[in-house]
Amino acid sequence: MGALRKRIEVFEHKTIRLDQDFITGDKVVRFEATHLKSLQEFYGSKGVPYFTLTHNGVRFNEYVGVLQIGNLTIEVLPKADKNETDTGKWKRLLIDMLRKVGAFDIHSPSSSALSLKNNSILDIYFELFVKEVEFLIHAGLIKKYRKTEGNVTALKGSLQFSKHIQQNLTHQERFYTRYTTYDVSHQLHIILYKTLLLLKQINTNGALQSRIGSLLLDFPEMPNIKVSEATFERIIFNRKSNRYIKSIEIARLLLLNYHPDLSKGRNNILALMFDMNLLWEKFIEVSLRKYKTGLKSLHAQSRKSFWQPEGGTASAIKPDLFLELESGDKMVLDTKWKNLNGKNPSPEDLRQMYAYSLYYDAKNVNLVYPGNDASRKGYFLDKDHGGKTEIHCGVINIKTNDNIVEWMKEIANGIHK
Repeated sequence: MGALRKRIEVFEHKTIRLDQDFITGDKVVRFEATHLKSLQEFYGSKGVPYFTLTHNGVRFNEYVGVLQIGNLTIEVLPKADKNETDTGKWKRLLIDMLRKVGAFDIHSPSSSALSLKNNSILDIYFELFVKEVEFLIHAGLIKKYRKTEGNVTALKGSLQFSKHIQQNLTHQERFYTRYTTYDVSHQLHIILYKTLLLLKQINTNGALQSRIGSLLLDFPEMPNIKVSEATFERIIFNRKSNRYIKSIEIARLLLLNYHPDLSKGRNNILALMFDMNLLWEKFIEVSLRKYKTGLKSLHAQSRKSFWQPEGGTASAIKPDLFLELESGDKMVLDTKWKNLNGKNPSPEDLRQMYAYSLYYDAKNVNLVYPGNDASRKGYFLDKDHGGKTEIHCGVINIKTNDNIVEWMKEIANGIHK
């Protein structure tokens, strides 16, 4: 924790190179050989979706978020307008979008005023986890029944005869038994304790460090376990443990995306990255559900089969969003996080929209992009005489707005027939 914290801000689809200097605030931060080597090892032979390797550098893809390498934090920010270079604006925009789609939902009643002033997404997740565990301790850690076996000095449970004979021939005062214990030592708390230990190791924000230390003093010590996706998939919540859902979700995010440096242990990597295309799709969905007038129903990723080989499995199509309006009209939306810069959509995207119009009986289909370009109407053409058909296929460009609520309203109003 003694090392100074370093931070680099870069936009998606940009490249950072060895020994490149970045100015963040009043500090100059260099992307060093140890950082590049750690990312190269993290990439490995199988690759990762967040970036690709270049000569003496890395080029980021459409994923945004945070990569922490030791005490260097790389923040990868979204960008829909090539002329806009204000990193602060895009960081606020990203955090607000994540908030609106539910990525930062927590139990704490003070969740709307995070004390870290949104220094980074990583800070926010760390503080959210701390707030959640503080909430759980204040409410009282739940107990569960668990089966235990071992030597005890008083006979309880069922005597495990073969092990008792094996271990206690010379210790007649002991009994090897299997019994049930009701206490706080169970998997939920083991996972939370493991995450607290991880935060103590990798957190570089002094504002949180004392709170993490206090939690480790208050939290009962737990055994260490290895965690994987299967660990979390096996967890079943009930009425009693539902309040643990958010803290376990954050623990899952942190533990499964932490990649320790096995060589020297100094450049561990934590990757909290989000697919911007999926975030844009979810943000459009949330905006429409909240502010779209005349909306009867909205279905995300609604599947329909459209081709099947003999004796085989059918292939399906699934538009991002399928809307049914109170007027009886149907609308299909496909969201794309990219800037067309005045160009036409790709032929592949347009062919896909044509298939949606047929299979969803929708006379109104639209491709939805961020950006400052004006929205454009368009129509599919008749295959025989080339005239306009009744199927409207529009290109809707949604200009970003610093006010997230106003932006959501503009999205709802901008998507129309």
